[in-house]
Amino acid sequence: MLKFNVEEIPETTTDPLSVIICARNEAKNLETFLPAILNQNHPNFEVVVVNDRSWDATEQVLEQLKLKYEHLKLVTVLDSSKFLTGKKFAVTMGIKAAKHDWLVFTDADCEPTSENWLLDMQQPEEQRTEILLGYSPYLRRKGLLNALIRFETFFTALNYLSFALKGMPYMGVGRNLAYRKSLFFKNKGFAAHMHIPSGDDDLFVNANATKNNTEIRINKQAQVFSVPNTTWRGYLRQKKRHFGAGKMYRAKHKFVLSLQIITQFLFYTLIISCLFVNRDTQLIAVAIFLLFVLMKVFIYPKLLNKLNCASMRWWFPILEILLFFFLVINGFLGLFGNKKVHWK
Repeated sequence: MLKFNVEEIPETTTDPLSVIICARNEAKNLETFLPAILNQNHPNFEVVVVNDRSWDATEQVLEQLKLKYEHLKLVTVLDSSKFLTGKKFAVTMGIKAAKHDWLVFTDADCEPTSENWLLDMQQPEEQRTEILLGYSPYLRRKGLLNALIRFETFFTALNYLSFALKGMPYMGVGRNLAYRKSLFFKNKGFAAHMHIPSGDDDLFVNANATKNNTEIRINKQAQVFSVPNTTWRGYLRQKKRHFGAGKMYRAKHKFVLSLQIITQFLFYTLIISCLFVNRDTQLIAVAIFLLFVLMKVFIYPKLLNKLNCASMRWWFPILEILLFFFLVINGFLGLFGNKKVHWK
């Protein structure tokens, strides 16, 4: 279990809220992590857990926790052909069951870094705010895969949080996200992309977030740690789901994000190409690359620390290159691979 990192909470109102968690075969994770959410330091909240057609001990674990925590509400999705399958259906059932307008979302394998998580993710006093984008790093483990996953999470968060601060929010992560129930139903929920298995978080934010209705929360006490994939196969499957959702982003967001990738690709291609020319060109290429790294050496450490990734401060130049080429290759494979993907 994680130790709580308690920081000072600003004076604010504490309106009621509902936490929504969708779980499929998550008995072990629910037993481990759900108590940290149920024991949050907030005066008025409920936790809605949707048991989405689990066949492990999820139901038994939830029933035992229900005996101890009155504010735990259980919703069960039965395995029936009458229902649409996938996480979006489970999320919709959880939202319908929630009794409060302000909804906070996380996953069954997530644990807040602080007992004050909900105090930071609650409804802001600014009434026009309808969406809160949070941050969810992955737990540190040994190995290259874990380092790559954590760095990608950091880099993705750096991107979507920065764009949100500049008035162009384009995505959020369902491991730490909040929005109004009324906003969900006003804009017909996931109706526009119900046929896609992923996107219950980023596609909803992409369609409904604006510069006026969106805020971010990145305080360390407002973060939520998540259990990372431990196999390359699982990680590739996850990336495949995300790749499918990205194709449905707004045109302006796809253009900006594509421009980022193309620019980065051209930069690395130019540097590598220069290494095969004459010695002077090689020296210029190396100097440019080192200058590029040096600039990030002064920028990244503070950001890595802010986003709970300080342990990667010495490795980020290598990880950035590895991640870029991995995502490019995985993107090409996603274009030609099997299109059928599942939530669990």
